[in-house]
This record gives sequence, C-alpha cells and structure tokens, in this order.
Amino acid sequence: MKRFSTLLSLAGLLLVANASAKPNILFVTVDDMSCDSVGAFGCKLEGTTPNIDKLAAEGRKFLRAHVVVGNCYPSRNVMFSGRYPHNSGVEGFYQVKPLSFPVLCDLMKGAGYYTAIRGKVSHSTPYQPYAWDADHTTFPNGKKAHIKDAESYYTSTKAGIDAAKEAGKPFWLNINISDPHKPFWFSKDPHATSRVYKAGEVPVPGFLPDDPAIRAELALYYSSVRRADDCFGEIMRALEESDQKEKTVVIFLSDHGMPLPFAKTQLYHHSTRTPLIVKWPEVTKAGSTDDALVSAIDFLPTMLDIVEAEHPEGLDGRSFLPLIRGEAQDGRDVVFKEYNENAGGGRNPMRGAQTAKFLYLFNPWSDGKRIMGTATKGTATWRTMKKLAAGGSAIAERVDLLDHRVLEEFYDIENDPDCRINLVADPEHAKEVERHRQLLLAWMKRTGDHTLAAFEGRKDVAALAAYMKKNEEDTAARKKVRKSKKGKAGSKKKRAKLIKFNLPDAVVAGQKVTVKIPHHFPKELGEQLIHVTLKAGPGLKQVDRKVVKASGDGVMEITFEVPASASGGAVAFAAFVGEEYSENLQHIGSQKISVK
Repeated sequence: MKRFSTLLSLAGLLLVANASAKPNILFVTVDDMSCDSVGAFGCKLEGTTPNIDKLAAEGRKFLRAHVVVGNCYPSRNVMFSGRYPHNSGVEGFYQVKPLSFPVLCDLMKGAGYYTAIRGKVSHSTPYQPYAWDADHTTFPNGKKAHIKDAESYYTSTKAGIDAAKEAGKPFWLNINISDPHKPFWFSKDPHATSRVYKAGEVPVPGFLPDDPAIRAELALYYSSVRRADDCFGEIMRALEESDQKEKTVVIFLSDHGMPLPFAKTQLYHHSTRTPLIVKWPEVTKAGSTDDALVSAIDFLPTMLDIVEAEHPEGLDGRSFLPLIRGEAQDGRDVVFKEYNENAGGGRNPMRGAQTAKFLYLFNPWSDGKRIMGTATKGTATWRTMKKLAAGGSAIAERVDLLDHRVLEEFYDIENDPDCRINLVADPEHAKEVERHRQLLLAWMKRTGDHTLAAFEGRKDVAALAAYMKKNEEDTAARKKVRKSKKGKAGSKKKRAKLIKFNLPDAVVAGQKVTVKIPHHFPKELGEQLIHVTLKAGPGLKQVDRKVVKASGDGVMEITFEVPASASGGAVAFAAFVGEEYSENLQHIGSQKISVK
C-alpha cells in the first residue's frame, strides 16, 4: 500500500512538472485598429504605439496577416473555432447552440490550461455564458472594469496570472482592448490617453477624402489608438512583474480595420490586414519578420501546436507554427475572406481571395438597388462624404460604391492598397482575374460555402436574386425563432419556482463540499440544465462551475473542491436553470458560508 501511495505521489509530481513545462499564452487583441496605424507596421504618424512597437522589436512581425471577417463578432469566432463562419454558423451577431464541435476554451482546458477572458466575452464564443474559468472583466473586488480605462487592463491581467498560479496550471488569457473602437477618446474623457493628436497632423487614409471634418474624426481615432497602446502597456507591465514573462507566448493583433468607411465591415485590404506579432521567448527571433500570407483561420490550430495538444476534426485552418519558428512553409500564397451580415442582421454576403499582389472580391448582393448597411455609416466621416457627394464629384462615386458596390472587384494591392481602381474588366489583368476566381471557387467547394451556387451562377441575374432571397428568408426565420424563444422564456419566468439550495453550515478549505439542489420541473418543461457555480476568495469570484441535467422532481447533488486558499474566508453558491443566463427560468444565490 505504501509503494502504491509513493507511485501516486510520483505521478502527481510528473503531472505538475509537465503542466509547468507548457508555455502560457497571452492573446491580446485591439478593437477596430488598422494595421498601418501601428508604428511598427509603417504608420505615418509618429508615436502612436510605443508599447506595441516594443513587442514587435522583441518578437516576430507577420507582414501579410489577415483576419477573415471585417466585423467583430464573427471575426473573433473564427479565431477561436478554427472554422469559417459558414461552417461554424456564426455569420453575424447572434448566438449559435448547441455546438457540435469544441472551441478554444474547451480545447485549452482539456490540455490542462487555466482559461480566462477580459472584454468581448459574448463575441468570443458561439454562445454565452461559456465555460471560461473566469471572466476578468470583473475585478477580484467585484467591481466591473471600464473598457476604456488603461490601468484596469493591468488589474485584469494580473488577476488572470495570479488565478492560474493558484490553480497550479499554465494560463491561456485573452485580453481584449476596447480602443480604438467607438466611442473615440474626447476632450473631457475621464479615461485619459497619453497623447492627443490634432487634426492637422494626422494622415488621411487613401480610401477617404481629405477634409477638415474627416481629419477631426481621425484625430480622435489616433488619440484612441494611443490609448489602446497605453492599455497594452499595462497588460505587459502585469506580465513583466510576474515570474511568468519568460514562460509566456504573447500574441497581438487587431480584429479588423478602423471603424470608418471602406475599412470596417468590408473585405478590402485595409479591412482585414492585421498587425500580427508573436513573441515566444527562446523561439522567435527579436525584430524578425515574415511575409507569408497568414489567416486568422489558422490561429486555433497554431495555438494547439504551441501547447502540443491534439487537433479536433473539422478545422478549416492549419498551423503556422513553422513560420513562428522562422522556418519556411509551403501553401502560404493566398488567404480567403468572408462577410455575411452586420450587427443589425442586414445580409450583404461577400467573399474574397487575396494573394501577395492581388485582391478579388465577389458581392452577390450587389444589384444596383440594395444598399449596404454598415457600422461606419453613423460616423462623422460618412456624413461628411455624403455632404461632399452632393456636388457630383469623384466623392459621389465613392459614396455610391459603398452603398451599392458592384458584383466583382479586382485590385492590384501592391500598387493600390487603398483599393481605388477596380481592374476586373481590364484586359491586361484578365488572366489574373480568372486565376483568382478559380482560387475562390476551389475554396468554396472545399469548405462547403453556401455562396457557391451564387458564384457559379454569377452571370445569371435570376440565380443571384434567388440566392439573396433565400439568405433574407433564412435570416428572417432565425430572428422569428429567437424572438419566440425570448417570449416563451419570459412567460416561464413568471411562474419559475423550480430549484432551491440545501447547503452545509460550514465548509473546510482544501476538502470537498456537496451541494444539494431539490428541483421541481413541470412535465411541459421536460429536461433542463442547471448551472451551479462555486464562488470564493476576495469579492467571491467564480472558481468552478458545473452543469447538470434534470427533469421532474428530485434532488441533484453536485460536489466541488474548496480551494485551500479560501481558509478563514467564505464561499457562496449560485445556480440558474436554462441553456444560458440571459434567458434563464430561475436564478438563485446563497448567503456566504464560512470556510474553516
């Protein structure tokens, strides 16, 4: 018996040693920041991103990295599912469940990682709440972080690093910086930026007209870029003050381009090009660069390779770990891009194939009548463009293009990165146009894209109309079902007395505690999910969460491990009934229970 106990102890030590040998991953995003707004990626304005530039000098820059989607929710889901939107089902700003495949949070947990997030929580998984170990948007003291406050990013990052250490696990932390997403910094903003730019000094992107009103909005944007960099500096300060800096892979990027016309909510070059930087101590060479075409679809398999975890079936991307190591990798000559709908549910499906020199876009919704709804049409820049367009100038053509687009677009990215000259009908580029069409066609077939029929029938007006009609009908049906579910959930809540707690008077630190939940579910409710959470530590933050199924009458028993660190403090429990908290049938919480 003694020998068996010794073997168990040795096995435990080996598990701990193996976990500590795995690198941490700190995955940092900024919101709505164009790649060329970063100093290290050629920003024409001095001093926008000193902290991000420092990371680039210490790590590896990917000069031709692209996200898949030009808007936030679906873009982030691509990163963490490893699937294109038409395969994950997350084509817009809505939840998708139940899932038939694991996402990053599940896979990293399975690999022994502490997984946590700060910001963009509902955008980062197909539905919410999801099984993160913690949401560090809320501080240990229970106070919620302000998305524009730089110092709060230090607090959130430190909380994640400390919690992982307490759990005895390596961490996978996703820290999402809100800036430079609107609202931009403003003159009396209580959340400071370390540098304020003036309208006269900012560069105007080539895809926008140069006008005083547009410059004024760009000045606010660049001041917000600097505040995003301030936030990143605080994140890195937390890492540097810990003992984990040399054990941590830092990955930095933006979810898509600036929140102004012809960038955000589009698939142009500046819509999807992202300032991807990877720093891995003793692996990446300081100040190195890579010019292979890398896509956000490749992030999940790459991170799984970094932590030496198995890949699930069905991933659309592939690992670019060899590139991170400074090695060559074949098949990095094209990236594919996809857009389906905006935050309001407006459908404007678009597809793109981009190589090192050219970009081909297909817009099946464009019929000269439909008007595209985008997040950028509420900006001062768009209002100014509309006003200037009244004179019938070249700006009027730009306004019309953003409103109506054309069926096909083709740009020489090398010489026209701002995508101003559509070469799709240029005889000199006919071969390249056709080559890119064939690249896109092969991708659509390979990935099962629902736009394939429209692409193959792109010369048939009726076929395109039929495709769009089905798109719009499917969207309307989804909204109707969602509205119906909300209505039913609301009616159920009025009579919900479904569960209660039977709890011990005291618990012991480092030992197990069993929670009893008597339940009564009327027959018409069928089987339901009960989500039970254990909270402990300062501010009673979540330390564990379990989900069980129940029906009819009975008593569920759920057992938790009380953290040893909770000694002398208190724990509490919470539970809700339903698939997700926002539509729960009942939510209950307990009083504090002393911990011995």
